[in-house]
Amino acid sequence: MTRVLVCDDQALIRTGYVTIFDAQDDFEVVGEVGDGAAAVTAARDLRPDVVVMDIRMPVLDGIEATRQLAGPDVADPIRVLVVTTFNLDEYVYEALRAGASGFLLKDSPPAELVGAVRTIAAGEALVAPSVTRRLIGHFGERLRPVDAGPARPDVLAPREAEVLTLIAQGMSNAEIAAALVLSHETVKTYVSRILTKLDLRDRVQAVVYAYRNGIVSA
Repeated sequence: MTRVLVCDDQALIRTGYVTIFDAQDDFEVVGEVGDGAAAVTAARDLRPDVVVMDIRMPVLDGIEATRQLAGPDVADPIRVLVVTTFNLDEYVYEALRAGASGFLLKDSPPAELVGAVRTIAAGEALVAPSVTRRLIGHFGERLRPVDAGPARPDVLAPREAEVLTLIAQGMSNAEIAAALVLSHETVKTYVSRILTKLDLRDRVQAVVYAYRNGIVSA
């Protein structure tokens, strides 16, 4: 079962999410809360597989709540899917910097929401490729801070380095498989090896790592 915590300040939207998730045989909604502070407390207590997080909320906004649950300083991070009404690049960028494993708009179809939660729970987290490409184009330089750790591309096999480059360009596993003429399962294996070798949590961190270290450029 994929355990989900829903966080949104609008009760109607929370009810909609719960209805969608309860209709899935492999989902369990472990709680619903109306602000970011409550989300942090509930997530730490309940340890869901995925927190579905709004951005604009009272008490504590979704970006800061995400940072407290999944940020770089969190020893045992919880996966967060940020779902918002606002299709703003700055929000996407700040959500990913805060540690979010994915970003989705509230007008996305229910099937896409369910698929995003499943994807994140499985560790294949990433924003939709089209959003990723736009994001990198706008914020590529900001993804390379001076204090970024040293690149370690030498630990990757040539094919793994190639897969990392395509991940950073915003390609999904299916697109990578087609581009390299590999099976989907083989690509998943490569992605897993890359994350392990570079000590990264998910694909979002892999994208940021690649751009920070100049493995690819915006």
